[in-house]
Amino acid sequence: MQTSTQAVFGQQARLLKQAHQHWEHGLAMSKKAQWRAAVKEFDKACKAAPADTLFRLNLARALLRSEQAERAIEETRCILEQEPANLLARQFMGECLTQVGRHSEAASFMLEVPPGMKPSTEYLQILGNTLFSAQRYKEGIQVLFDALSQDVTHAMSHYRLGICFNAVGMKAEAIECLTTALAVGLDGGELAAQSLRVFISRELCRWDEAALEMEEVNQLLDALTPESVNWSSVFAAVTLSGDVGRQLRSAQACANFYAHGVKPFAPRAPRPLSQRLRVGMVSCDFHHHATTILLAEVLEKLDPQRFELHLYSHGPDEDSPMRRRIKAVATQFVEVSEWSDQQVAQKIRDDNIDVLIDLKGHTVNGRLGIFAYRAAPVQATYLGFPGTSGATYIDYMIGDAVVSPLSEAAHYTEKLALLPHCYQPNDRKRPLPQPDSRAAHGLPEDAVVLCGFNQPFKLSPEVFDVWCDLLKRTPNSVLWLLNWLGDAEEVLRHEAAKRGVDPQRLVFARKVHISEHISRFALADVYLDSWPCNGHTTASDALWAGVPVVTHAGHSFAQRVASSLLHNVGLPDLICQDLDTYKAKVLELAADADKRQALREHLHRARDEAPLFDSDAYASDFGDLLWRMAERQAQGLAPDHLS
Repeated sequence: MQTSTQAVFGQQARLLKQAHQHWEHGLAMSKKAQWRAAVKEFDKACKAAPADTLFRLNLARALLRSEQAERAIEETRCILEQEPANLLARQFMGECLTQVGRHSEAASFMLEVPPGMKPSTEYLQILGNTLFSAQRYKEGIQVLFDALSQDVTHAMSHYRLGICFNAVGMKAEAIECLTTALAVGLDGGELAAQSLRVFISRELCRWDEAALEMEEVNQLLDALTPESVNWSSVFAAVTLSGDVGRQLRSAQACANFYAHGVKPFAPRAPRPLSQRLRVGMVSCDFHHHATTILLAEVLEKLDPQRFELHLYSHGPDEDSPMRRRIKAVATQFVEVSEWSDQQVAQKIRDDNIDVLIDLKGHTVNGRLGIFAYRAAPVQATYLGFPGTSGATYIDYMIGDAVVSPLSEAAHYTEKLALLPHCYQPNDRKRPLPQPDSRAAHGLPEDAVVLCGFNQPFKLSPEVFDVWCDLLKRTPNSVLWLLNWLGDAEEVLRHEAAKRGVDPQRLVFARKVHISEHISRFALADVYLDSWPCNGHTTASDALWAGVPVVTHAGHSFAQRVASSLLHNVGLPDLICQDLDTYKAKVLELAADADKRQALREHLHRARDEAPLFDSDAYASDFGDLLWRMAERQAQGLAPDHLS
């Protein structure tokens, strides 16, 4: 009996020794980032000592690093079945689930802390980021406060707290957190925090602060190279600055960030195209959102004999009429919000998509990382973002000869694929203006109503200077603005008074449904466009409502959108190349009621006659352009400008 027991103990000792040897070899491989070799060693350690959770956790880590996330999840689940109170394993489970895009599940898993257990500071920091990724911002705020109560010097927690506050509309608090993060030191994240901070300052119309912050952002942008890898708010660079060189550098650095560590799929060899082109579109906006509102009718009018339409949605699964309308037209509608970038890319590759289109670019919740895998042989960016993606893995940017002329091609990393009319689609099924009254919106009946329904970030001291000057030179006028954020009204009235304008000549409109918005829009006399970022959807809404748009054109895509719209409703005379001309044109219209009426009647006819609103022609042109992209690739030709 004693001999038998000794033999058992001896066997266990040998197995444990072997397990430790394999574990040590695995650690050595891990230090060299040889993750697949490390997996083999940790696997042997776990087989020799299956009850040792340390060995298994090391195996799970190596599996995750070697792109075997699902197996890493299963191994971590085994640990937690043995040790439910193992917070390190629970933290790692959150990391695994986050990597495969299951953000909400990861957050819920990490929130399930066993009673009596106190999470570490690191645990809380990671949980806060996971809750942000899951768009559970209010919970994220509380957890990040808890993390900072344990370590107030953690800059990334201040930064994440700031972006959570921003997401729930607490803009002033967001600025404070971002400022603290920068003061503590973000070690490479300065551009991200600075660009977001300046954007929020502009949203709040804190113009003096924004100007100083923008100087710092510009210095950081000027230090970038095409090879830089740095996340930043590219949207801020595009909308707050007309400098196309800085816009390009910002986009390139951020596109490189999305692609960092990504191993693209093997290229698909050129092959003959089938009768129906397989077109994929990726967005989180397939619901009641400006992008989808513009695009819906064009997608409905794409010839089903020539196209398959595959929509990959990483946004909320809301039940709205617009979402139902979009789903009805799709050959395939795939919910991918809880999928990793690689999983989405693999699905796209498996679906044999010929042309893959990004509808987000560098806007909030964009996922350019999907495109970094090169899932489709032709990849393009379109509509959602007014500028270059900066990505070497995007072949084309779909624009037109006004917003993205070939003369400006040097400022784009993509080849320019130009539609024959305006790049922006429009939906003739959108609501028509219904009878409304100025009195219902606080507007004087006999005044000239100058309208600037832009979000506050598009306003700057320079824009407001011009608008206030126009008010002073047209005494019987009011400026009608959108009350997007509550604080902006008080700030803008104060700024008007500083410029010698009666604050009561500013009238503010609340946010309403699109049908009500279009009806009240028609009450305006002239739409004052902003710069360096024009009104985009808002400008086309103005034209649809019958309101003439006066715009100041620049060199960037974002500052030429209204110009393209005006060309395509037959009103190029309303496009101004400098501010003196801009002011003169507004004053001319403000003084001439007959001319304004003639322009209104012209725009009413344009709903049925102008290229801007011809969805049938647009769908045909758009489809032809997609085929041209695909045919070049099928013939083995490199992407090139398509004019």
